[in-house]
Amino acid sequence: MNGRISIHPRICHGQACISGTRIPVHQIVRMFAHGDSIDVLVGAYSSITREDILACLDYAASLAEEQVTPLDDVVLAR
Repeated sequence: MNGRISIHPRICHGQACISGTRIPVHQIVRMFAHGDSIDVLVGAYSSITREDILACLDYAASLAEEQVTPLDDVVLAR
């Protein structure tokens, strides 16, 4: 996340936040998911940038990425 996302146990109970702020990643992702644009988010939080928001989305995508485990032949034979 290029240093834009930080996790510290004493900041926001250890939740991932935009570095240098107490703005949790989940809050930005949720607002974006509910239709807020990058411009609206930057306007609402003057301490963050477009790049911070993109880092939040990248962080969320990394968490949501699934590891695909191939099924073995025994399971397929059933």
